[in-house]
Amino acid sequence: MASEDEPKATEKSEMKTPVSRRDFFNEFAGCALAIAGIGAAAVTLEYSSPNVLFEPPTTFRAGALDDYPVNSVTFIQDQQVYIVRTEKGLWALSAVCTHLGCITQWKPELNQIACPCHGSKFERDGKVQVGPAPRALPHFAVRLTADGALEVDKLETVKGAEILRV
Repeated sequence: MASEDEPKATEKSEMKTPVSRRDFFNEFAGCALAIAGIGAAAVTLEYSSPNVLFEPPTTFRAGALDDYPVNSVTFIQDQQVYIVRTEKGLWALSAVCTHLGCITQWKPELNQIACPCHGSKFERDGKVQVGPAPRALPHFAVRLTADGALEVDKLETVKGAEILRV
């Protein structure tokens, strides 16, 4: 008789019992709560870590005076600044359009600074020629250091008439 019971036991173990509706929803709710808990923990960890924005320094060395020939406009990409040199002197202009903050481009064939986004055009000294820009490009303070390098301070805006005479 023991030999007859053994096959019945294996048949019962192979047959799976159907999952009740209540058990399904209990499992589903448990998984949903686990996912929500993991999400809440991730947001809490993100909130507790410092949210620091690293920006380039506002005062920077722009190189030697000899790097900027007379009647040139040089774009310093990582600082978003133009260094303009004429016979009268040298000044630094922001390359950020005063309309919506696009980065402008120097057009040597037109002798102007142009905004590729909305069509504003600026003279070499930053004054608005055409376009939706409401004001001229700001000028930044420029100084010569003791070792002869140019230093630009983007926190200190100056009037357009103030240029570094060299």
